[in-house]
Amino acid sequence: MLYAGIDIGSTAAKAVILSEDKSAVIERRLMPSGWNSRQTADEILAWLLSQGYSRENLRITATGYGRVSVPYADSTLTEITCHGKGAAFLGGNDLTVIDIGGQDTKVIVLNGGRVVDFVMNDKCSAGTGKFLEVMSNRMGLTLQEFFSLAEKGHEVKISSMCTVFAESEIVSLMGLGTPREDIACGAVGSVAAKVCTLVSRKSTSGIYFLTGGFCESPFLVKKLSQTLNAEVKTCPDARFAGAIGAALLGK
Repeated sequence: MLYAGIDIGSTAAKAVILSEDKSAVIERRLMPSGWNSRQTADEILAWLLSQGYSRENLRITATGYGRVSVPYADSTLTEITCHGKGAAFLGGNDLTVIDIGGQDTKVIVLNGGRVVDFVMNDKCSAGTGKFLEVMSNRMGLTLQEFFSLAEKGHEVKISSMCTVFAESEIVSLMGLGTPREDIACGAVGSVAAKVCTLVSRKSTSGIYFLTGGFCESPFLVKKLSQTLNAEVKTCPDARFAGAIGAALLGK
C-alpha cells in the first residue's frame, strides 16, 4: 500500500505519493486548479494511473478548498491539519509555519509536530498570492519577472489594506513616474508586513518555515526574514506541504 495526498487549492493543485513506509516522496505533480475542481481531480487520478499505480494499492487523502471534489478519495482532512503535518515532515516538529496561498494566508504553530494554534488572514486577498498576482498583472509582468524586478528596487510604502485600493495606489505611483522595481519591492514588502501582523497575533515557537507557492522565491523569503527579524526557512517541496501532510495522515 502506498499513500497519496491531493491538495486542491484556490490557485494550484498538488499531488504526491509517499513510499510505503511514508519516509520519502516518490512522485509529485503540480498543476493549475482551473475553474472546475472535479475536473482537476479527475486529471490527477488519470496521472496517478498513467504512472503505473492502481487505485487498489493507493490510500488517497484529499485536502484544500477542492477536497470535496475528489470523489475517489478514501478520506478528506482540513488544510490546517495537513499543512502542519507536512511542514513538520519537511522542517521539524517545532515550527511556526507561514503558508501564503492564493486566497488566504495562514500562520500555524507546531509543538512536538502537533498543531497547537493557528490564525488566518481576514476575508481579503491583501497579503496573499492573489495580491501579488494582481500587482504583477497590473505592471505587465509575470510573477517571476515581478520578483526579479523587486529585488533590484528600493521599497516604496503601499499602505492600502485592500487589494483593489492597493492597485489604485500602484497606478498613482506609476503615474508619478515611480520606478517599477521600487513599486514591485513595495508590493512584496506589503505582503511581508501583513504576514508579520498575523504572526504577532499568536505566541509563536521554534523557527519560521514558509510553505506554499512562494517557497521558491528567495526575495520573498528574504523580505519575510527582514520583517520578522528572524530567519525564515523553506525548501522546494514546501509548496507540496499540504499534499504531503494528507498522505502522511492516510490510514
